[in-house]
Amino acid sequence: MLSFFHRFNSFQGISLQHVLVLPVLTVLAGCAGAPDDTADRAADVDWDAISMANQAPVSWREDVQPVLEQRCVVCHGCFDAPCQLKLTSYDGLERGANPEKVYNQGRIRAAQPTRLNIDAEGSAAWRDKGFHPVLAETEIQSERDAADFMRNSVLYRMLRLKQRNPQPRTGLLPDSVTIDLSRKQVCTTEEKIAKFERDNPLWGMPYGMPNLADQEYKTLVRWLAQGAKGPEPTELPAQELAQIEEWERFLNGGSRREQLMSRYLYEHLFLGHLHFANADERHFYRLVRSSTPPGEAIREIPTVRPFEDPGSQPFWYRLRLFDASIVAKAHVTYELSAQRLERFRELFLASGDDVDELPGYDLPEAANPFVVFDDLPIRSRYLFMLDDARFFIQGFIKGPVCRGQVALNVIEDQFWVFFLDPDVMKLDLSEDRRRVIYAYLEMPSKTQTYNPVSAYTKYWKAQKEYLSAKGEYYSVHRPSTQEGALGMVWDGDGVNPNAALTVFRNFDSAAVEFGLHGKYPETAWIIDYPLFERIHYLLVAGYDVYGNVGHQLNSRLFMDFLRMEGEDNFLAFLPKGSREEIRAGWYQGIRSKRKKLFEEPMNWLSSDSPINFTTNDPQTEFYELMLDHLGAVAGPPDLINRCPSEICAVMAASASMPEADAVMSRLADLRGHQLQVFPELALVRVGQEDGSPDLAYTLIVNRDWKNITSFLEDAGDGQRDPAGDTLTVLRGFSGSYPNFFFDVQENELNAFVTEAAAVQNAEDYQSFVARYGVRRTDAKFWQQADWFQAEYLAQHPAEAGILDLNRYENR
Repeated sequence: MLSFFHRFNSFQGISLQHVLVLPVLTVLAGCAGAPDDTADRAADVDWDAISMANQAPVSWREDVQPVLEQRCVVCHGCFDAPCQLKLTSYDGLERGANPEKVYNQGRIRAAQPTRLNIDAEGSAAWRDKGFHPVLAETEIQSERDAADFMRNSVLYRMLRLKQRNPQPRTGLLPDSVTIDLSRKQVCTTEEKIAKFERDNPLWGMPYGMPNLADQEYKTLVRWLAQGAKGPEPTELPAQELAQIEEWERFLNGGSRREQLMSRYLYEHLFLGHLHFANADERHFYRLVRSSTPPGEAIREIPTVRPFEDPGSQPFWYRLRLFDASIVAKAHVTYELSAQRLERFRELFLASGDDVDELPGYDLPEAANPFVVFDDLPIRSRYLFMLDDARFFIQGFIKGPVCRGQVALNVIEDQFWVFFLDPDVMKLDLSEDRRRVIYAYLEMPSKTQTYNPVSAYTKYWKAQKEYLSAKGEYYSVHRPSTQEGALGMVWDGDGVNPNAALTVFRNFDSAAVEFGLHGKYPETAWIIDYPLFERIHYLLVAGYDVYGNVGHQLNSRLFMDFLRMEGEDNFLAFLPKGSREEIRAGWYQGIRSKRKKLFEEPMNWLSSDSPINFTTNDPQTEFYELMLDHLGAVAGPPDLINRCPSEICAVMAASASMPEADAVMSRLADLRGHQLQVFPELALVRVGQEDGSPDLAYTLIVNRDWKNITSFLEDAGDGQRDPAGDTLTVLRGFSGSYPNFFFDVQENELNAFVTEAAAVQNAEDYQSFVARYGVRRTDAKFWQQADWFQAEYLAQHPAEAGILDLNRYENR
C-alpha cells in the first residue's frame, strides 16, 4: 500500500498538520445543522492525537509491532483470529478481515485455503477471496481526503471506539461483551462501521480487555495518520545467509537418494519454525517448495498438504524467513546446525546406494510414507523422529491448525509418552503389510466423505489386520526377562530428553513437556515407528483445517484408533490378568458400544508380561520402573506433584527444596468436584520480598473422563467424571491459552494455598479471585500480562511465543 506521504504529491508546500486540521474546522463549522451521521463523522476522529502526525515517522518494527504484539496479537494471531484478521505481520493488516470462519465443523464443502503469505499475494488478490480492508485504501486527492483516510480505516475506528467507551474497571464484564469461543462474529466493514459503533459501544479494540495506555494509543494513531506505512525488508546477518546457502545446497542434491531424503525431510519439517544454532534466537524459517532456485526470490508452491503434487515445473527446497510475530499456539521449533547436517547424512545418505526410481505424487500413494519412502531405511526414519520426538508430538498437538480440536477431542487431559526402542522391533514391511498400511492411510487424505459403514468395512478392517499381524510378531519376539521387557522402551541412549514426555490437554489446546510431570497418569502411550509415522501423516501432513465435515470426522475416528493402539502398547507391559480391567476403566460405557462395530483383535492379551509385579497396582509399579529405567532423561524428580507432604516439608526446612515450591505442592493435593470452578490453565506470579526475581507457576486442571471418543458421541458433560479431576502444579510455563492470572506476594502464599483449598463452589471462588485474581477489568491487567510474557521469553528464548488471551475468563 502507498504511504500517506507518497499520496501528498499534489499538496507540496502544505504541512501535514495543516492538511489534517483544516478539514476539521470545515467539518466542525457545519455541525450545528448537520445530520446525525455528519456529527458522528466529526466526533469519530481524535484530532488532538493525529495532529502530531508530522512529527518523526513512526516505525512499524520499532514502534507499531511491539504494541500490536502486546495488545492485539494476543487475540489476533492464528486461524482462530476473529474475522480472520491476523495481526502478526503487516501483510495480515493489509489483507484485512473475512467473516468466513476457518474453524467450521459443520462445513459441507471444503473451503478455499486462506493462508497468509501462501494462498494469495497483494490486497487485490485477497479482495477476490472475500477479505475486506481494515486500513483505508483511498487515494488522497483533496484536503478532505486526508481526514477521510482516518475515518475510513476500520482499525482506527475500532481503536477510537474503545477510547471513547472504556469498559468497567472493576468486577466482571457486562453480558453484552461476550467472550466465549462460539460467540457470533460481527466483521464490520468501512460501510457499516458507524452502525456498528452505535449498536455495540463496548465492542472496541482491544475487545473485552482494558484500554490501551495513552502512549500506545497515540503511537498507533500517529502511524495510521502517516499512512500506515509497512516495514522495510529484513536484512539477514551474513552468518545466517551462509547457513541458508549451505542448507539449500544440501536439500537440493542431484542424486535420487538425496531427492528422496529431501522429500522426506520436507514432509516432516514443513510445519516447523526452523532456527540456526548460534544465530539470532528469534529468527525462524520455514522449509518450503519454491518454483525458483536458490539465489532468487522465493515463490512458494501453495499446495494444501506437503505430499501433494507440486506441479510439472521444476521446484527447489528453500528456507523462507518467517517474518511475523511468534504466537505460542503455533510455535514448534527445530534447530538446524552443522551437527544436524551430519546426522542427516549419516541416517539417509551413508549407504551410498542410489534409488532406482523416485515415487510420484499421485494420491493416495503419495500420502503413504511406508510406500513412498521404502528406499530409506526404516531404522533411519525412526531415529530421525526419535531424535526430536517432542517436535513431532507437538506437531499433532499444535498442529498446522493452532487449535487441535480434531486430535485433542480424543486424548486424555494428562498422559505420559514413551517410545519403543529402535533396535527391538525390526518390522519387515512386506508387500502385504504395506498394502494393509496403505489401506489404513489413504482415507483421511483421499476423501472428504464420512461413512461409518465404510469406516468399518474398509478402514477398521485394515487396522484390525495390522494389529493382528503386529500381535503375532510380538508373541514370537517377546522378551522372556524383566530386564529385556524394560529394555524394549527407548531410554534416549541415556542423554536424549525426548525419551519421556508429558502431554497436558486443555480443551482443544495442549502442551508437550520434556520429562514426566504430575501425579501418575490414568493412561500412558508407548509409540513404535509405524504408529508414530501414522500419527504424523494423519494429523499433520494429511490434515486440512479447511476440509469439510467428512474429512474432520474421518480424522477424529482414526485418531481414536491410534490413541487406543498407543495405550494398548503400554498395557502389554502389565500383567495379563489386569489389562482388560484397567482398559475397561479408561473407557467406561464405551467398549460395549464400540464392540458392535469395532471388535478388536485380542491376541496381545494372551502373552503375559515377564515383569515381576508385586502389588495389586501394577500400573503404578510400571511407572516407577520406568522412572528408574529412564533415569535422568525422565527429567528432575517432580517433588511438587509427587512428593509426600511430610517429606517435602523436611526438604523445604533443609533448603533442599525452594520454600515456595513446598507451599505450592499443597495445591497438587486438590482433586475432585471443587476443581470444577477453577480455570483449566492459570498462571501464578509470586512476588519475592528479598528483591530476587518473581516466580512463575502454571496450574493445570486435569479433567477426568468416563471415556474419550469422538466417533460414537461427542466429548460432552455426560462423559465427564469430576470426582476424578486432579491439579498439576508446574514451576514456569506450560500451555498457550492461559485462562486466568493470579498475583500473589510471597508473604501471602500460605494464605493463597489455604484459601484455594477451601474453595468449594462458584461463590467461594469469586471471593478467592477478588483477593488474588487479575480480572479482565483489572487496571493492572496489561502490566501482569506483560510480566508473564517477558518472563516466558526470558526462560525460553527460542521456544517462547505470544500467549493467547482469547480464552481468558470473565469470572
